Amino acid sequence: MIGKLLSPSSSLEFNHRKLLILRGSPCHLPIVCCSEIKCKTDLLSCVDKRNLSCDIFAHSVIMVRLTVHLIAKSNNFSKACRSESLQQYLKKLTHLNFSNRSIEDIDDLSMCRNLTVLYLYDNQISQICNLGFASNLTHLYMQNNNISCIENLSSLHKLSKLFLGGNSITVVEGLDELKSLKELHVEGQKLPRGEKLVFDPRSISSLSETLCIVNISKNNIDEIWDLAPLRKLTHLYATDNQLQDILELETVFSQWSQLRLLDLNRNPVCHKPKYRDRLITACKILEDLDGKQINELSRQFLVNWKASKDAKKKLDDGEEQITNQLTTDFCTGPQHPFAHDRSSSLSKPSEYGKPGVTFRTAQVQGDSRGKRSGGINIPVRTGRL
Repeated sequence: MIGKLLSPSSSLEFNHRKLLILRGSPCHLPIVCCSEIKCKTDLLSCVDKRNLSCDIFAHSVIMVRLTVHLIAKSNNFSKACRSESLQQYLKKLTHLNFSNRSIEDIDDLSMCRNLTVLYLYDNQISQICNLGFASNLTHLYMQNNNISCIENLSSLHKLSKLFLGGNSITVVEGLDELKSLKELHVEGQKLPRGEKLVFDPRSISSLSETLCIVNISKNNIDEIWDLAPLRKLTHLYATDNQLQDILELETVFSQWSQLRLLDLNRNPVCHKPKYRDRLITACKILEDLDGKQINELSRQFLVNWKASKDAKKKLDDGEEQITNQLTTDFCTGPQHPFAHDRSSSLSKPSEYGKPGVTFRTAQVQGDSRGKRSGGINIPVRTGRL
């Protein structure tokens, strides 16, 4: 970028610092329009009109602003310019690739109203802006920039894939209006030491019926409860984080009935006992775990093993409950509405202070006729009459 030839009439804003002088270097690169350049550090060009040799004071990087004029200078337009005007070309434009061009800012590109795919990765962009015109945009690639906030995307109703990895985002937010979003890539954010990437519940809730693929790798994440509403998720990439609660993962993953690919490599939870077996049984149709295919026969074996284990546990719990109940009954005795102490266990309860009646078996010596009778239950009234 330093070697680009500047027009002698160009007026640049300079912020003078230490200068490294490169003298006598003739410049043969294309002229760059001044309106597309911002000199954030030190650059001074003195052009000799006769031989175009330049003295460049360079301890800097030229920052570029993406404009329609810059688009016009692209090779694709140069090839098409013979048959159509710039306005016609911009109106027909559907794919625009300005990756790795030191772009710092996005200008008004409203003439590109039919744009569907925009590549702006590997630049110096610090803010997502001036994309409100792109109502037809479906793919946006802005990874490896200096973006710190997800914003100004509410007009992109057709956006299905959003790539924001390698920026400085701390909160996943501002996605409430993206009703068509199917892929979200926010891996490898440049976070302050000790911080982790967090998720705005409103954005996650709004994406619960559409989002299918999520990449949150390398973000110091230690829990995923906030992602539980994403019921349509099919692919999750969460490598190089701090996930360690296997029970939490089982609970959340069991709610994702369509999950087919899961990558948790280099998380502490990977070292837990039965880690792979437990996740395979929790995710009913999982096909790939940590880069390894899941054999259907192995899955069925694990599912049957878990079902047998759960059934045995349920049976053991039932037997233990019955045993505990019997022990309780033996210790406390029957709980009958007419319960009383043992001394009156053969007595009918008295009513309203009346004496009870005790049944006794007694051998009667004889009756009035002198005959003996035995084994006859004779009620004997006790108590006062």
